[in-house]
Amino acid sequence: MRILVKEAVLRCGHDGKVENVPSQAWVRIKESPILVDNDPQGRDITMCPHISINIKPCRKTLPVIRGYSTFVTIGGKAVCLDTLEGFTNGTPPGAVKYTVRSPGQTLVGAGS
Repeated sequence: MRILVKEAVLRCGHDGKVENVPSQAWVRIKESPILVDNDPQGRDITMCPHISINIKPCRKTLPVIRGYSTFVTIGGKAVCLDTLEGFTNGTPPGAVKYTVRSPGQTLVGAGS
């Protein structure tokens, strides 16, 4: 499993793009900050095409369901892995997930 960095590509189930905002900057892979616990939560989602009458597009990420390392931490926070997933605030509630399309780097991995 690869560790996620700022350039990682996370998308909602409708292909909307999740904005990555790292909370730490001192540990990097190829000059890109590593994402840690809570970084993917509450992030903006843009370009979700799932819009219609009574249909709410994905606009924010909700808490992560899985995808944090239980072994590798930075400043006491688990690093994010390419298995990361969680739900969005789009409709129907509790049905649309965001997942990793690309970890943003291919050099460093970690165990779950």
